[in-house]
Amino acid sequence: MHYYTSFDGLKLAYQDEGTGLPLLCLAGLTRSSTDFDYLRPHLPPVRLIRPDYRGRGASGWSDDPQTYSWDIEARDVIDLLDHLGIEKVAILGTSRGGMIAMYLAATAKDRLIGVCLNDIGPVLAKEGLDKIKSYVGKPLPYTNRAELVAATIADSPDFPGVPAARWRQEVERHTIETPDGLGLTYDPTLRLRFEIAATKPAPDLWSLFDAMDGLPIALIRGQNSNVLSSETADEMRRRRPDMGFADIPDRGHIPFLDEPAAVATISDWLGECG
Repeated sequence: MHYYTSFDGLKLAYQDEGTGLPLLCLAGLTRSSTDFDYLRPHLPPVRLIRPDYRGRGASGWSDDPQTYSWDIEARDVIDLLDHLGIEKVAILGTSRGGMIAMYLAATAKDRLIGVCLNDIGPVLAKEGLDKIKSYVGKPLPYTNRAELVAATIADSPDFPGVPAARWRQEVERHTIETPDGLGLTYDPTLRLRFEIAATKPAPDLWSLFDAMDGLPIALIRGQNSNVLSSETADEMRRRRPDMGFADIPDRGHIPFLDEPAAVATISDWLGECG
């Protein structure tokens, strides 16, 4: 793990390994660079850069939860590229990371080589947002990881057939064991920013999607996703018929990215970026 300092003095963490095309992987809302551990062994030779957003993973927490926003997190990304001396990157963005990637396409397109979106688009389905709201920032009501694994399996009918071993890996990556039970791997005040955003009218994000015009793009979607509807994915494909696409069976929000169709789509997209 490496670190750099944000414009407002936070110690921000990132992983940087390999050589070749710079591939910046941006994780989901409450998650971290470990989200891409499953994909990593399947990638062609690339320079794999995986940051932890402010308030998540190994990065420092902000005193002001208002800074847990797309624009500030996008600024942190640009500052990371400047810190590393990298002019342009391909971005693989999962959920929140995909939103940041589209925002960067609209505000700093000259820094992008291409964008691959993992189960995210310009329209976020209410069902998925409501589920995220139900848990973001709340204490985990489990005394150990085994309890959470069992609860996760029961609460994941949109991921049929996923073995318990994978859910154990997920739980280990995204929880901390403490004497009082399981803890979060992110700042719980992230909930405040999420709640404020939820009270506002949904913005029209199609302009951000359209800002990726001219860039190689791809889309990975879970067929059972409650965040990215098939209708939104169809419109994205209509607007960008050249977009790589994989609809992953037996996956909800979000695919793990080591599914064969996801690996193939990402590999093809990287080839275009290269």
